Amino acid sequence: MTDRMPPVLGTLESALYADDLDAALGFWRDVMGLTPLQAVPGRHVFFRVSRSQVLLVFNPAAASRPPAPGTRLPVPPHGARGPGHFCLAVAADLLDAWRGHLTAQGIPIEADFRWPNGARSIYVRDPAGNSIELADPAIWD
Repeated sequence: MTDRMPPVLGTLESALYADDLDAALGFWRDVMGLTPLQAVPGRHVFFRVSRSQVLLVFNPAAASRPPAPGTRLPVPPHGARGPGHFCLAVAADLLDAWRGHLTAQGIPIEADFRWPNGARSIYVRDPAGNSIELADPAIWD
């Protein structure tokens, strides 16, 4: 037996919670440009972020219920209340274009600043009140 920890490939999916899935669909599809992958009315809507990354948006009331006995996909209950956070990596030279796009869509910019290393982040809120960050990936360099 070895004490070596197996490697992780990366983040596959991230979840946010929204009571109004129609508003979430409109925001993530029409404002942020993500492609919807799957939706179950009243329960969830999922979006493709990149080839190997997915954003899951759940209705917390539905996702927090335990699966029915004998269900084919017995996903354990989960959920959160209150605003969460989700950050999208954006090329540094496109952050001004994103700021202009969001402003043109009527999305207020909550914050726009540079981190101590010079990398920039822009923050907005989705319709559920989640904090959405668009950031130069260099914030973590």
